[in-house]
Amino acid sequence: MKFNNAILLALATTVLAAPASDVTTPKRQDINTVTDQLLFSSSLPQFEARRNAKDPPLLDWSSDGCTSSPDNPFGFPFLPACHRHDFGYQNYRIQTRFTKAAKAKIDSNFKSDLYYQCQGVSAKNACDRLADVYYEAVKEFGGGDATKRDRSDFDRAVAAYNAAVKEAQEQGLLPVLD
Repeated sequence: MKFNNAILLALATTVLAAPASDVTTPKRQDINTVTDQLLFSSSLPQFEARRNAKDPPLLDWSSDGCTSSPDNPFGFPFLPACHRHDFGYQNYRIQTRFTKAAKAKIDSNFKSDLYYQCQGVSAKNACDRLADVYYEAVKEFGGGDATKRDRSDFDRAVAAYNAAVKEAQEQGLLPVLD
């Protein structure tokens, strides 16, 4: 019996003295850091996968899609970009980080996401120009606490979009709508 106790004591001392393994659960990340990673470091498909899984559940994943956005008569695939943009505004507000600078960064990321969504679209120029319209719209109208800007940037983006649509229609890339 003394022999077994001595072995157990030696084993216990060895195990307790050993350094902790890196296999232990990772430190819980700060929710602001996770929000920033999902907004600015994750690809849009990675973000959508996390959104669909509501991972992590502490964040606000709700979205109204692109409902307050300008018309999208050709169905360009902007919904994932709108999801991430809503996520940014909502979580930054909840985390009391929604400043002018934060809004500008979230809006700029939105524009990049919209351009990403235009990759592979046959009428890419028209899609990119509508992305510009969406971007200018959120800059000017996005968020109830947004800083209002000169509308001329938005108007120029709409004019460029209309010209790109006309060109794409002449090339047969987009249908002519009534």
